[in-house]
Amino acid sequence: MPNLKDLKNRIASVKSTRKITKAMQMVAAAKLRRAQESAEMARPYADKMEAVMSGLASAVGNAEGAPRLLAGTGKDDVHLLIVMTAERGLCGGFNSTIVRKARSHAAKLLSEGKTVKILTVGKKGREQIKRDYADKMIGHVDLSGVKRVGYADAADIASDVLERFEAGEFDVATIFYNRFESVISQVPTATQIIPAVFEGGDDAEPATLYDYEPSEEAVLEDLLPRGIATQIFTALLENGASEQGARMSAMDNATRNAGEMIDRLTIEYNRSRQAVITSELIEIISGAEAL
Repeated sequence: MPNLKDLKNRIASVKSTRKITKAMQMVAAAKLRRAQESAEMARPYADKMEAVMSGLASAVGNAEGAPRLLAGTGKDDVHLLIVMTAERGLCGGFNSTIVRKARSHAAKLLSEGKTVKILTVGKKGREQIKRDYADKMIGHVDLSGVKRVGYADAADIASDVLERFEAGEFDVATIFYNRFESVISQVPTATQIIPAVFEGGDDAEPATLYDYEPSEEAVLEDLLPRGIATQIFTALLENGASEQGARMSAMDNATRNAGEMIDRLTIEYNRSRQAVITSELIEIISGAEAL
């Protein structure tokens, strides 16, 4: 059983930890508001751009002359998985859920005889994936020095992916990230970006209402690389908001758990202290009676 000094030191240590987790929760809450606003502001632009490209793609189809980013290479033997996670931890299961989804997808592709290549964005995802698929990793994007992710960062990633595609390094590319819904809800999402896949349906922009110059194929040739950069940028923004939401929730739980531990330790300290006092009183009374 720990003595009074040990209990007192432990209570002080947990109180210090609670101060840290409380401060981190407040910082995450402040960052979350900005990150959430950025993610929500980017969604209408991304949705509209996808709707326009969807209408163009439906008009062009897979006919001859269709851009390679739309038609693909004609096979799906080599898959590139772009796994986007955070540069820092202490955000609950945020990173683990993304990596788990990517691992599941990679295992499924490997079981089908496909070749898998992995490009990681974020240090935490790289560390986890490296344990099982170190031989599949072909690159890493370090954003630890970036204070606020911008479109230029997404454009650099998109440029690297497009160069690899043009060099024939892969046939299909899929990005993995968390889509932000609320502070307690971040949805692991996988989106295929090469070849382009659109889910426009009835919401797709009807290409028949517009005359495109010089042609639908030429417009798509220019829009598709921009669309890939936009999708990557949207994923980075969604990840940023999800990370702060997950960190805020995790630090709130940690602060609450620290408070409960302090209460338990305080009760144990008081009981031990009372036991010591009672023991000393018994010794004094016994000594007085002996006299």
